[in-house]
Amino acid sequence: MSKPRMYHEFADLWTLISHPDDYAEEARYWRDALRSKMGEGRHRVLEMGVGGGNNMSHLTSDFDFTATDLSEEMLRQSRKLNPDVEHIVGDMRDLRLGKTFDAVIVHDAISYMTTEDDLLATFETAAAHLVKGGVFVTSPDFFEEWFIENSVSTNTTANDRTTLTHLEYQYRPDRNRPVYETIMIYLIREDGTVRVEEDRHRFGLFPLRTWMDLLDKAGFDAETVPYDVHEDNHESYLLVGVKR
Repeated sequence: MSKPRMYHEFADLWTLISHPDDYAEEARYWRDALRSKMGEGRHRVLEMGVGGGNNMSHLTSDFDFTATDLSEEMLRQSRKLNPDVEHIVGDMRDLRLGKTFDAVIVHDAISYMTTEDDLLATFETAAAHLVKGGVFVTSPDFFEEWFIENSVSTNTTANDRTTLTHLEYQYRPDRNRPVYETIMIYLIREDGTVRVEEDRHRFGLFPLRTWMDLLDKAGFDAETVPYDVHEDNHESYLLVGVKR
């Protein structure tokens, strides 16, 4: 399957696809989860799969961040938003920076892990970058128990040059495999013309028990924290682990 076009070809449209202001509520949950385990202080945090840095932008006033992502084009967007953060190209499954942090977080980029091996490798990467007692926080868009089949959403945003209408449709292509696919359609209006582009994203879909078992295997004592941020109100949790 080809790489999602959103993170390369359409990276310059990122703030129309996903605006930083929309992440303020989510970021509060992440801040509270980190503070609940680490207490006050300007702790060192690594975010893997940072994308355009929207969630992180609400947390940099509290913590000292380092950010990584597979896409240099998306890191370019995050640097604009978070100019004081060090940004590094890297894959969360095998990244090794040679230093440790007080916390590691992976926002919804964790959803792109489509096998249990990928998930475990990511959790082991987090553990490799944490001090003993360090905190790991993550959350997928969906756990299998609460996946919503055939849902459709649309949104239209604009700046002084471009109007973008963004449509998403999600479904399970094969119920025997732990994945779902989101088809995204972009209607991009510029200079009086409209072009239509298609983008496909494939995500992992695992039951909550699988997530907890793999976190345990990677060396974390983990718990669930309610995460009520989704527009469709489906049940969701932050997974908060402490490295043993």
